[in-house]
Amino acid sequence: MSETLESTVRRICRSHGGDPTRLMDIARDVQDRFGCVAPAAMDLISRITGAPRVEVESLVSFYSFLSRSPKGQVVIRLCDDIIDRMHGYHRVARAFSEELGIGLGETTADGKISLERTACIGLSDQAPAALVNEVPVTELSTDRAREIVAGLREHMDPRRLVTRSGDGQNAHPLVRAMVRNNLRQVGPLVFSEQVRGKAISNALAMSPAEVIRAVKNARLRGRGGAGFPAGMKWEYARASTGERKFVIGNADEGEPGTFKDRVLLTELPDRVFAGMTIAGYAIGAKEGILYLRGEYAYLRPYLEAVLAQRRSDGLLGPKVAGKNPFAFDIRIQMGAGAYVCGEESALLESCEGRRGDPRNRPPFPAQKGYLGGPTVVNNVETLCCVTKILEAGPAEFAQHGSTGSTGTKLLSVSGDCRLPGIYEVPFGTPLAEVLRLAQGEDAFAVQVGGPSGQLVSRTEFTRTIDYENLATGGSIMVFGPGRNLLEIVHAFLEFFADESCGYCTPCRAGTAFLLRMVERIAAGRGEPADLARMEELGLTMKAASRCGLGQTAANPVLTSLVNFRPVYDALVKEDPEGFRRSFELDKAVMEAELLSGRRSKHAGIEKGGHR
Repeated sequence: MSETLESTVRRICRSHGGDPTRLMDIARDVQDRFGCVAPAAMDLISRITGAPRVEVESLVSFYSFLSRSPKGQVVIRLCDDIIDRMHGYHRVARAFSEELGIGLGETTADGKISLERTACIGLSDQAPAALVNEVPVTELSTDRAREIVAGLREHMDPRRLVTRSGDGQNAHPLVRAMVRNNLRQVGPLVFSEQVRGKAISNALAMSPAEVIRAVKNARLRGRGGAGFPAGMKWEYARASTGERKFVIGNADEGEPGTFKDRVLLTELPDRVFAGMTIAGYAIGAKEGILYLRGEYAYLRPYLEAVLAQRRSDGLLGPKVAGKNPFAFDIRIQMGAGAYVCGEESALLESCEGRRGDPRNRPPFPAQKGYLGGPTVVNNVETLCCVTKILEAGPAEFAQHGSTGSTGTKLLSVSGDCRLPGIYEVPFGTPLAEVLRLAQGEDAFAVQVGGPSGQLVSRTEFTRTIDYENLATGGSIMVFGPGRNLLEIVHAFLEFFADESCGYCTPCRAGTAFLLRMVERIAAGRGEPADLARMEELGLTMKAASRCGLGQTAANPVLTSLVNFRPVYDALVKEDPEGFRRSFELDKAVMEAELLSGRRSKHAGIEKGGHR
């Protein structure tokens, strides 16, 4: 077995040039072949690539889709975000567990099937959903769970679970997914009719400075959520010195409730790749990388075919559109399950074959990014907008939207609404109008921008979707009457606690403290002072955390405390005898009792509800 392992690992490393910056690809390939990246495989990878052994193990231990111990031949990853929970996740998980005879996080005795939970997989509009290896399975039920287990036991081929193909390119032979686009409303920009090659031809007829000016004149802001002006970012990168410059398309939409990029990659990959090419021309880059989240691996063969066709058509390669000497090409870099890699500096670390720890800034990526070269990182929706600007002109683009937020915004709407899916709306659209379109008007709360955004109440539904008011990368989660506010907040905090890279104390410890405090309040043991402590801790996390994850991880608490204060006030109260309601003496002395082998003297004595 060791000879087989060594020869295979050597072959995999050779296929990636033995390059230590391609450790992510190497580890993924080893995982696919052996079901894990075992210590012996790590030793070999380190020796062959020259990467320090500790860096190899650090990478494998960081990403949720990689493992140091064997997984089953088939891994069922059930999505357990709040939307999936609302639509029956727990029932489905129980059915899988009963049918397989294992719990979550376990593997069947024959080593064939593993059952795991995972964070949002970009399918909130068709929940409950799961990934079976790389195959997405949507709209699960208890009966469907049992059918899946029976089918896998028979053939062990996840591809045979696809009983129907979805719409659009989901039915493409290289995709063949049961995923539906749920494209509910298209607007005049992103999903408008495109003339393939026109945007690039128009761009190459201009100077790079003129292209950047066009993007600036359109007042395009990044669609990933931060809203930084795209033209300004390009200008910084073009002005930065460096022999190699890079363009990276960020397709790592890990924010729970977001799935718009999934639809863009399925239906408009040419528009995404054209935007990357235009950015390359504008900043002087020859190399582009599409960072594709591991949950969308099923789209990779199709996207590779689109890239190959673009090379064949002269839209990529050594002489783009006949423009000599402009050369530009794109490769796909797979992720492996890490929410923090949606942050641009963590994404760069991942592209370079390391764990996705965010970098200290400055320097910013536009100055010193991938492999130390000036790098532009743009979200795929931003890149689609770039293509439209160069197709139709900045004036056409800027006439849509609001003064501070031009153009349209793609919204991923899910939860308690009759028409979940993708909506392209002009910036400045009231949230109430979005709810009307999705038929979720009876909502009592809406999470705008995913867990890192704002939880707003009915009194704020008149607020508008734009960077000056309700900023969002795209996620709109609708919560109808009867939903438990603290369950929602708790789910979001669980997500952040799981996804924190652990580098800085405010985020690592803060998320855990907030989680415990919310649990205490939900259990009826909260005190009024807890609310002030939660707010103080949240503000500290926002000020002191190293990256955007920690800076926004307390938002579920902070925004719900502001907008739903009566809910919290009704759950907290002072103890009539002055005791701390949050303190449980039984639990505090439990460890000492176990060590001593006897009950403490306070046992059986109750005072004020405490013993």
